[in-house]
Amino acid sequence: MRRYGFNRLVLTVVVLGVATWSACDKANTSGTSKAADSGGKIPVTTKSEDARKEFLQGRELSEKLLAQDSVQHFDKAIALDPEFASAELARANAAGTAKEFFEHLNKAVALADKASDGERLLILANQAGANGDAVKQREYFEKLVAAYPNDERAHFNLGAFEFGQQDYPQAIEHLKRAPELAPNYSPAYNMLGYSYRQAGDYANAEQAFRKYIELIPNDPNPYDSYAELLLKMGKFDDSIAQYRKALMIDPHFVPSHFGIAADLLYLGKSADATAELQKMADLARNDGELRTALFGMAVVASDGGQLDKAVRAMDKEYAVAEKKNDVAAMAADLQAKGNIIAEMAKYDVAAQQFDRSLQMVESSSLSQEIKDNAKLLHHYNLCALAIGKKDYAAAKGHAEEYRQGAEASKNPAQLKLAHELAGRIALAQKDYDNAIKELEQANQQDPRNLYRLGQAYQAKGDAAQAQKFFAEAAGFNSLPALNYAFVRAKAQKIAAGTKG
Repeated sequence: MRRYGFNRLVLTVVVLGVATWSACDKANTSGTSKAADSGGKIPVTTKSEDARKEFLQGRELSEKLLAQDSVQHFDKAIALDPEFASAELARANAAGTAKEFFEHLNKAVALADKASDGERLLILANQAGANGDAVKQREYFEKLVAAYPNDERAHFNLGAFEFGQQDYPQAIEHLKRAPELAPNYSPAYNMLGYSYRQAGDYANAEQAFRKYIELIPNDPNPYDSYAELLLKMGKFDDSIAQYRKALMIDPHFVPSHFGIAADLLYLGKSADATAELQKMADLARNDGELRTALFGMAVVASDGGQLDKAVRAMDKEYAVAEKKNDVAAMAADLQAKGNIIAEMAKYDVAAQQFDRSLQMVESSSLSQEIKDNAKLLHHYNLCALAIGKKDYAAAKGHAEEYRQGAEASKNPAQLKLAHELAGRIALAQKDYDNAIKELEQANQQDPRNLYRLGQAYQAKGDAAQAQKFFAEAAGFNSLPALNYAFVRAKAQKIAAGTKG
């Protein structure tokens, strides 16, 4: 498992989770520590030695992806030193809900000037990520590496950022630097494994995960991460065995239930997959874990074509967030629900969900940047609905609005979505050459785009290329995700030679 803040942060913004720091040899009270003060590492600024100890205990757990276990230590650190900026940031990234995340992130930002320069850069980078500003986020992480070139966590954070931007060669470069500086720094091997996996280099991915297991054999996450590689490779029974190892070490490591559910689903055991997700729900220690289990149930239902059942699961997930008025999570749920309803070709009903999501964000206390991203995403959603309704004039209008916004933001994820919209319009209008050109520049980690490329090549009469993309879409083998659920069965039928 890798963790980027809480699950499914609203509005496709990127938040780098488990932001990490290096510790000084003693508590720091000046707020202006330099790298030289801590052996070239990012300082930790606190007025309390006891707070620092709690922070370090929490950080160790957090870096092992035991976020829930880390929370009590970060809370104690904050209680001992209410001006502990890094503890607030750590608490944000360990949050189980969107509401908690933003509350603690905002406190960290308010305290940033009381921290060291390195801590301030980390806080601002996380804020930029939450706001969907990839340009600023990269700038802060690059400054961090330049200021602390001998800090493994600085390289890790930049590498994790590049991973999120799907620049896997750059991610690997920085992530390899981290264990050169600190050979026992295990998180680097986890992210290296995922980076190699996403690049299609399964041999190096397996080597990285095995090293990860070697470093911390008594922790659950290394086995969970290795299991996810085996899941991706289609070795479902072997994957389940590794997930079971993680659960033997820590029965409360609920993400492994999520992974097992995916394996069971792809083995054709959807009822067993739902039962596994129910176990996850029963064991949930916070709203984030419960909501993830319910989301998984929506995915399993969608995968089986039971879209009404999927909508009901999303309603249950929404109700969990509604109890705490978790606006960002509620808005995300409405987005997911709208996408499921759109898959049912109920475009006007889907539009109502997207409208509610936008209105909810615009009337909230979330940042203006997030509100601007929500407004931009609304054009993406309305374009998709217009394509479904074959209203291509409206679709092109929304696509152009989205393209302009994406180009202004220079956010790589948004630019990929702009190309996706252009490709989908071209595909619908049977302009297959342009469809291929645009979709090749869209997000290749979205199996729907692989499926669409298969459709375009099939329509052009290029059977070999069509088969290639249909097979890639069919065997995407991700953790439970709606994008995959919507196309998996169709792609499998076509890839197997059955008319879809």
